[in-house]
Formats: sequence, C-alpha cells, structure tokens
Amino acid sequence: MDNKTSDPNWRVIVDAIADPAAVIDQSGVVIHLNPLLADLFPRARVGYSVSLISREPALLKAIATARGGELRSIVQLHDRVPVERKLTAIITALGVDEFEFGKPAFLTVFRDLTDQERHAQLRADFVANASHELRTPLASLKLIVETLLGAGRDDTASKDRFLGMMAAQADRMTQLIDDLMSLNRVEMRAHLPPQDTVDIGELLAQVVQALEPLADSNGVNLALLPILDPIRVQGERDELNQVFLNLIQNGIRYGYEGSSVTIDIKQTHAPVGGSRTAISVADTGIGIAADHLPRLTERFYRVNASASRAKGGTGLGLAIVKHIVSRHRGELLVESELGKGAVFTVLLPTMPKPSVFDV
Repeated sequence: MDNKTSDPNWRVIVDAIADPAAVIDQSGVVIHLNPLLADLFPRARVGYSVSLISREPALLKAIATARGGELRSIVQLHDRVPVERKLTAIITALGVDEFEFGKPAFLTVFRDLTDQERHAQLRADFVANASHELRTPLASLKLIVETLLGAGRDDTASKDRFLGMMAAQADRMTQLIDDLMSLNRVEMRAHLPPQDTVDIGELLAQVVQALEPLADSNGVNLALLPILDPIRVQGERDELNQVFLNLIQNGIRYGYEGSSVTIDIKQTHAPVGGSRTAISVADTGIGIAADHLPRLTERFYRVNASASRAKGGTGLGLAIVKHIVSRHRGELLVESELGKGAVFTVLLPTMPKPSVFDV
C-alpha cells in the first residue's frame, strides 16, 4: 500500500474489505475507516485516536508491537461498553520506510465473534441438556432391569409395576426424541416462508375436538369462541396444528379441576404490516411468575422441572412453538400472573379475503 496521500487507491481497497477495517498512522490516529467499521464502532472518527475504537490495552499494545517492527499481530478483545462482545483484531504493518504523522502505517481489521461464540455456547448447552434429559430415563430403565433380573425376578406383582414404569420411561424418551427432531426440522426451514393457505378457524376447531377427551379427564372446561367469517393465514397446516396443540395442551395440563381454557380469534389492523390474526389461548390455571416469562421459550427451560416431567413435558414445546411462529413471520406474546392463569397469543399475517372476481 502506497502511503502517498495523492494516491486514493488504498482507500478504495480498504472500503472493499469484507470486515470492519481502519488505517491508522504511527501515532495510533485513525486516518481512514470503512463503512463496516463505522457500523461496528459508532464512536470511531477519522482524526481521533484508535482508543475510541476500543480501550482494550491488548489492542494498544499490539499497535506498539507493530510499531517496533512486528509485521502482523492478532489479539483477542473483550469489549463491555456499550454492549458486551468479543472480537479479534489483526494489526498489519504496511511496510513503509519512514513513519510520518497522518500517513498510513498500520491496517487494523476486526472480526466480531460475539454471535459465533454465543451460538457455540447454545449448541454446547443444548447437547448437555439433551444428554441430561435422556440420561435420567435411561438410568431408571437400567435400575428397573437390574431389579427384575435380581430380587424381583420371581415377584409377579413387582414385575407388573416395573413393566409399567419401563413403558412410561420409554414413552418419555420417545417424546423427547420426537420433539428434538421437530425442533431440528423447523430450524432447518426457518428461512423458507410457508406457501399454503390455512383456514385458522377450521384448524382450531379440529384441535379443540382432538383435545376434548384430555380436558374432560382433567376436569377442565375447553371452549373455542365462535368466529363470524372464515379467516385465512399463509402457513403450513401441520406446523400450525403443532403450535396450537402444544399451547392448548399446556393450558389443560397445568390447570386444575374446574379451571378453563378459552381460545379466541380476532383480527387486528395496523398502519404498518397490514392485517394480522390474533389467536389467544387463555387459561385460568396456576399462572407463571413474571421472572420466568422472558425464558419460557428457551430450550429445556421449565418453570417447575419435576411437575413438567410428571406431566410428560420435555421442555422443548414452547421452543418449537416460537420457531414455528417465527417461520410464519408471526409473533408470540405471553401474559401471566402467578395464581391468575396465562394468555398465550399468536399473531399471524392475515391473507386478504378472496375477491368476487377470483376464480
């Protein structure tokens, strides 16, 4: 790179770099920065010290090292202001014969690793949680088998009881694997908006009909409020079916005898974004404390782990719901108060009503 200020080509090259980059002089003053760096570090300005980009001592030390003759240095930065993020900075000396103030001396390229590290941590947590969830029923099955092979070999009554326990643990593992596969399928297609048309009222009527036996067995009153006109949304029927099965099942399972689950469908109109359909599932059950609400859709997060497992929950249901709703370009809202029930509302874009000219 030529350090002649009359030659603008080096600025064009820096602007074309695919990562945030800045050119600084031998005193650490920024003499040029590309648009990506301006986005990453809004405080950075031409003519100001590189310390406005990052106050990390490691960056300033690397520049001093480059000034001492090191051609290339790589440092890890951990910024905490204005937000916490992790970055890599690559400082390259430009090989000029003499350092002059205000002339190009070093190229500094940054790479933001924050999302990459966050995703890696999420994957690690996911594997650890999935392993833990599978390990528990497997340990129970192993203990039961050892008992049946040993002391319980000739005890007919114990055999029947243990076989029932084995079946329950096998069902739990099957449900967990099914939910893991469902979540994986939804995540793989997150970037593909659904293309089918779904009559949301008809779909909810079928879901409610399928769950009426569960509601009756739990003593919960299940009701779908009537809608006057058909409402269509753009979506995938099986995925939307899974969303409302999950939400309504949760309302039933965490209710109590005499409580209710009510499903209501309304259309909302906004100046931006057009018409949306709001499907709310409101229950009068035990409710959820406010501090749990922000984490409800995290994988394997449970408000009450033992109660969830006892009711057949895997801790993945609401994560699946959130991903499906996101794929449908919708929104999931949750309102709840401990002891006063909960309202889960799914907002989906409404398709326009067919014209009389449609064939």
